Amino acid sequence: MIAETPATVFIVDDDQAMRTSLQWLIESTGMTVKTYDSAAAFLADYYPGRAGCLLLDVRMPGMSGLELQAYMAREGFRTPVILITGHGDVAMAVRAMKAGAMDFIEKPFHDEDLLRSLRYALDYDQKTRANRLVQADIARRLAELTPREHEVMMMVTDGQSNKEIAAALGVSAKTVEAHRARVMEKMRAESLAELVRMALQVTSEI
Repeated sequence: MIAETPATVFIVDDDQAMRTSLQWLIESTGMTVKTYDSAAAFLADYYPGRAGCLLLDVRMPGMSGLELQAYMAREGFRTPVILITGHGDVAMAVRAMKAGAMDFIEKPFHDEDLLRSLRYALDYDQKTRANRLVQADIARRLAELTPREHEVMMMVTDGQSNKEIAAALGVSAKTVEAHRARVMEKMRAESLAELVRMALQVTSEI
């Protein structure tokens, strides 16, 4: 489980009336909101790892919403991004989605469409953050394995039998069994199926 501050919807829009309207709407559903009048103001307050999602206006003075989204992607910040677009900005928003943005909402929008998108983004953020914590824990266990134990684990989770592994490594089947037992112990795996799941999860892309 993740123990942290509540997830936040970060609104970045240079239009004060729009920021106020969005904040009122989103907070009325119980979500936590922080607003910023520019990308620079957001970046000055932001730190990597904060739970939540980012709601960006496409067109803003200085760094635009698209530029901020691109910057976040380049820096490896995984906060889900939703873009608010005007009628003429849809093509740009589609390109931004191909570059990693999660969704775009076209003005004028229905409140429920926006809220549905935000709920999805927050749920996605929570799940991917939890998965990254699990991956980090598995990686710590992997680091405790010796090079030979790691080799045996990879061969075991690839479906090879003890006899096949022994032949490939030039050792006895009993030696492979001993390595395999230590792998199961160090990885804290209750079964081969669980060990396979660990191997798949730690190498999967989020």
